[in-house]
Amino acid sequence: MTLFGWAQIALVLGVILLSAIPLARYIDAVAAGRVRFLAAIERPFYRLARIDPDRSQGWQAYAVSMLAANAAGFVILYAILRLQGVLPLNPQGFDAPSPWLAFNTAVSFVTNTNWQSYGGESTMSYLSQMAGLAVQNFLSASSGVALALALSRAFAAGGLDALGNFWADFVRITLYVLLPLALALGAVFAVLGLPQTFAPYVEATTLEGASQTIPLGPVALQVAIKHLGTNGGGFFGANSAHPFEGPLALATALQIWGQQVIPFAMALAFGHIVGDPRQGRVLAGVMLAYTVVGTLLIYWAEASGNPLHIAAGIDPALGNMEGKEVRFGMALAALFAATTTGVACGAVNGMLDSFTPIGGLVPMFLIQLGELLPGGAGSGLYGMLVFALLAVFIAGLMVGRTPEYLGKKVQARELKLAMLAVLVLPASILGFAAISLVLPFAVSSLQDAGPHGLSEMLYAYSSATGNNGSAFGGLGADTPWLNTTLGIAMLLGRYAYVVPVMAIAGSIGAKVKAPASVGTFPTHGPLFAGLLAGVILIVGGLSFLPALALGPLAEHVVMAAGRTF
Repeated sequence: MTLFGWAQIALVLGVILLSAIPLARYIDAVAAGRVRFLAAIERPFYRLARIDPDRSQGWQAYAVSMLAANAAGFVILYAILRLQGVLPLNPQGFDAPSPWLAFNTAVSFVTNTNWQSYGGESTMSYLSQMAGLAVQNFLSASSGVALALALSRAFAAGGLDALGNFWADFVRITLYVLLPLALALGAVFAVLGLPQTFAPYVEATTLEGASQTIPLGPVALQVAIKHLGTNGGGFFGANSAHPFEGPLALATALQIWGQQVIPFAMALAFGHIVGDPRQGRVLAGVMLAYTVVGTLLIYWAEASGNPLHIAAGIDPALGNMEGKEVRFGMALAALFAATTTGVACGAVNGMLDSFTPIGGLVPMFLIQLGELLPGGAGSGLYGMLVFALLAVFIAGLMVGRTPEYLGKKVQARELKLAMLAVLVLPASILGFAAISLVLPFAVSSLQDAGPHGLSEMLYAYSSATGNNGSAFGGLGADTPWLNTTLGIAMLLGRYAYVVPVMAIAGSIGAKVKAPASVGTFPTHGPLFAGLLAGVILIVGGLSFLPALALGPLAEHVVMAAGRTF
């Protein structure tokens, strides 16, 4: 680890936080309907769909609207993929993906997972990339932000029987937040060298006289929304490690900025919505602390190097550069790995399969903690609020008081729903991974045996259920079993989580908001921040530490002894 590396990390995180402050105020204004400079574009959407944006919805109607929007997105995207061979803007003449792969991909992008069992530049037409995948990059992110706004309103006032209008939130977040940011960031990416063209692939002759196909396409704008929407699905199979997605260290730094600025802004916007900015700062502080610690651990593990490489004569000063791009350096690779997995983005600029065991464990564990550090666009905030309810409940047990959060009493109904949401992740991740590891046709997809092979399978279901989408590597996932079960895991991770969250919003919103008293447990200071961070770590540790001990931790012990499986 170097001082220059830490300076890079500090600079990028500092710019993210400074940008999130004004963006939080802007998101608050958009949520309240005070931003309407695109009203002439906004109104036709409502008229066409026969929707009254001023008609507020209860939690059931809000949740059903979200599910309907996502179901329609799945059907449209699946149809585009299956008809790819006969649709236009397919200069390479790619055939349609198989039904299994089309199902997996459609579910993946609708749920904001963006798991890719395919190579984008070798299987997807320009139309599929733009009208299919990129559109869902916008809409899946808007769905998550809308749900977070509804839950925020539930804490802001008492006696509510409605939480806003999903369709209005959905449209406004897309038009006023995601679209302007994506256009601006996409233009910057194009200047930095990312392609933005409909030209066919280029056939070039190498210096050795061989023929090489250079893929092109409308890359810059899709890369912009892949990060801003915390999606992660790259135009190219190598994702942000590809020179047309990550040509420079500056482009990588901007991608890290893009995938973190909205999640941090959402936490700060929560404080504005509930009328107490300190509440938002506490949530953002916990998110930042986990981001920094995760980056530190990955950076340390990779800078320490691999004893097997050192024994083979590689300079230990280089650290473990296997699977990393020299043009980014180890510091930005570590920060990218920590942020993309803590954010639920899933983009990668290095091969996690080639990280050291501890370097690979940290991204996996950040996913397993619930993708809320800082989490996806919207999903990070409502995930943090679920854990905040659990934290005040534990605090109430310790001091013998009825738990409250922002003046709302937290009772049995809310806690049952919170635990139902929290248990979705371990049930799906550990359940599917355990089944797959005893099925011969599933195990045959693994590249490696021993603890590393276990990590490959465990990471896949962690990524799918956590709606992250990054891949550990070494797993041949394009099989009927993995395409189907990973798709089911994505659905569970998104919808089996958000429906209880919306039920919590309805229950909390209906409660009377009580004023703070002398006995109220404060939730705006460092004490609550520490409690919240501890609850997140304990829940994750109790759920996943045994599995991690059999995978990356066991591999680390073997590696430290200078042996391999």
